[in-house]
Amino acid sequence: MDATIAKVVEKFVADGHRMASPPLLQPADLFLDLAGEDIRRRLYLTTGQDGTDLCLRPDFTIPVCRLHLETATSGLPVNYCYRGPVFRQRSDGLGEIDQIGAESFGRSDRLQADADMLRAAVNAVEAFGLSGFEVRVGDEAIFAAVLAGTGLPQVWQRRLKDLFGDTDKLTSAIDRMARTADQIDDSRDVRLGFLSALESAAPEAAHAVVEDLLSIAGISAVGGRTAGEIADRFLEQAALASGSSDHSQAAQQLKDFLSIQETGGDAVSALQAFETRTGINIESQIADFDARLKALEADGINKDRLYFSAEFGRRLDYYSGFVFEIYKRDKVDGQLVGGGRYDRLLKLLGAEADIPATGFSIWLDRIATALGAGS
Repeated sequence: MDATIAKVVEKFVADGHRMASPPLLQPADLFLDLAGEDIRRRLYLTTGQDGTDLCLRPDFTIPVCRLHLETATSGLPVNYCYRGPVFRQRSDGLGEIDQIGAESFGRSDRLQADADMLRAAVNAVEAFGLSGFEVRVGDEAIFAAVLAGTGLPQVWQRRLKDLFGDTDKLTSAIDRMARTADQIDDSRDVRLGFLSALESAAPEAAHAVVEDLLSIAGISAVGGRTAGEIADRFLEQAALASGSSDHSQAAQQLKDFLSIQETGGDAVSALQAFETRTGINIESQIADFDARLKALEADGINKDRLYFSAEFGRRLDYYSGFVFEIYKRDKVDGQLVGGGRYDRLLKLLGAEADIPATGFSIWLDRIATALGAGS
């Protein structure tokens, strides 16, 4: 397998990717702020002599972005590839996991760049001798457009967008949102009336006010929830009690959208049918999705090999558009490859403006398991 790994990485380099070797130790606050709940609770944390909180890198995307911002001497676009370990605490094996992958920064032809990355990932998996795998795709941009089209209060749009990718939590939040005001405890009216005034505020400002109030009361956590998570829940309840509280139609529209599961060849027509049923305008997002499928076919990836799942998103907070995963068909061993678009991340890390970015990582331990199972 080592020889194949080397060949795959050599192919990345031949296709114009520079080898990147970001440091193993990374500032922990970046991952605590940006990497999502799933990675945050799996970090290996330590402290530097100067008191700085550090972690062993739990993925490559943020470290490669940081390395680019710190060392790049030429303009965009630029492509990187890597090989090395990441570190995540897990119950089913060692926390040191070897990965290879590729990242692309600065391409203005976003749809073609998405297609090229997915093609490179599929080619890499096939180079290991695997076949019969499933390619699942999704698009946070489509979900964001649907969410905007429901007309929900901004606090609910922010909250539901944050939960996209965690189907159970998202469904639970939609169910809570669909309740009417008379289903809420009347004893909370004064508190909810105050919090509802924060609904139109920037999320950072709203959180700051609520967290300050919790701090004054001496509350830092309840039932394992942080002050920020408590603030989220309060603001959800406030939105429910403010203005027109009947969000049942929006809830049904969201459930209708999230239920869409189609092969790539049928996904466009399913999305168009949803648009017709609900009157929610997602025409431009459907056009982009269709154009990406055509670009994939031109790259040699038949759209019927893809499976579109409207509920599929990545619980990494920096992903912003098209996402994909490659699995064995039984999905027993988890994703073999995960990737997608994250146009906001480089600016969050210090770039002067958003930079188009897309990439993927290959889990070599899962590749080895799949090969051992004869897949």
